[in-house]
Amino acid sequence: MAPDITTNKAPYERLRAVIQEKKDLQNPLIEILRIAQEIFGYLPMEVQEFISNEMNIPVSKIYGVVTFYNFFTMKPRGKHTLNVCLGTACYVKGAARIVSLLEEILGIKMGETTPDRLFTLSAVRCVGACSLAPVFVIGEDTFGRLESKQQIADIIKKYQQAN
Repeated sequence: MAPDITTNKAPYERLRAVIQEKKDLQNPLIEILRIAQEIFGYLPMEVQEFISNEMNIPVSKIYGVVTFYNFFTMKPRGKHTLNVCLGTACYVKGAARIVSLLEEILGIKMGETTPDRLFTLSAVRCVGACSLAPVFVIGEDTFGRLESKQQIADIIKKYQQAN
């Protein structure tokens, strides 16, 4: 069944144009999915079904690609992803406490997105900043030697005020 795009045509029309432009490339699906995620912010089933219909590809194949690559998401993400390092050095130096504090400050659990879609809380295995443990990363910014709730709250506040 084709998705109902009557409520918000513009993003689907942009995606249709992308599909038309890219469909003749060798193996265009990942590139089309990447751009679709840029357009919509994530890849819900409706978007996957639209791509399936436009490209005449089984939706199961599209779903398989979306769920295989961790770059793709089927849930909305925040503007900023907070990646908390849970590697050995960070874990030993208190990463679990940092996760708890971030969950408390943001009012969400690991893997969730704030209701205002400003932040998504995520875990990574290592960011290569062991000497700064415990660490979390927002975009290109790395924050280390985190010790207090106030220190973390101040970092979050800067990103909130910038938006």
